[in-house]
Amino acid sequence: MLSVSELNVFYGESHVIRGVSFEVKDGETVAVMGRNGMGKSTLLKSIIGVLAARSGSVTFDGHDLTRAESYDRVAAGMGYVPQGRMIFPYLTVEENILSGMETVIPGYVYEVFPVLKEMKGRKGGNLSGGQQQQLAIARALVSNPKVLVLDEPTEGIQPSIIKDIAHALNRLKADRGFAMVVSEQVLSFAMDIADRFLIMERGEFVYGETKDKVDTARIHAYLTV
Repeated sequence: MLSVSELNVFYGESHVIRGVSFEVKDGETVAVMGRNGMGKSTLLKSIIGVLAARSGSVTFDGHDLTRAESYDRVAAGMGYVPQGRMIFPYLTVEENILSGMETVIPGYVYEVFPVLKEMKGRKGGNLSGGQQQQLAIARALVSNPKVLVLDEPTEGIQPSIIKDIAHALNRLKADRGFAMVVSEQVLSFAMDIADRFLIMERGEFVYGETKDKVDTARIHAYLTV
């Protein structure tokens, strides 16, 4: 289980994340939603260790990772798909996936993302946005994470591919048994994958609910104000 407690994160003197606390249970998907500039990406970067928290804690499977480096968090079982995908454009698809620490690409990666197998010799920079997103997810998967952290996975991707990515993530989660934390603005995508919703405004959670009780109109209002 991932647990975030009273997390405070600053950019310089700007207080971006304000005492945020939440938990992600084993096998659960939590969607962190909100408009641009509300702190979603900052929160995820702090969870994975790209940004240091000024106070508060991040624990995972009972281990305190608050001061751990990002590579130590990956070794502990966290996978990370950054905003903008950040694939290596001059490496091939296969080389990009293997940069996620494996010497052999697991078969399930190509089963879920067959287009990557078809294009394994193509340079990452020559893929479409949706294909690059699949590649970024595949790269994170080869470390066999217990929790997958995805930052704005639908950004810049056409709607039909968004549906495909949602289907792939649900299949992977069921087959591999990992949890997910997803920052997102597309409500339809979040509804397809999430078990629980947390809405962020100005670095704080202002609404939270499980999928069976969620008020989609209320979430939509937060996203469009």
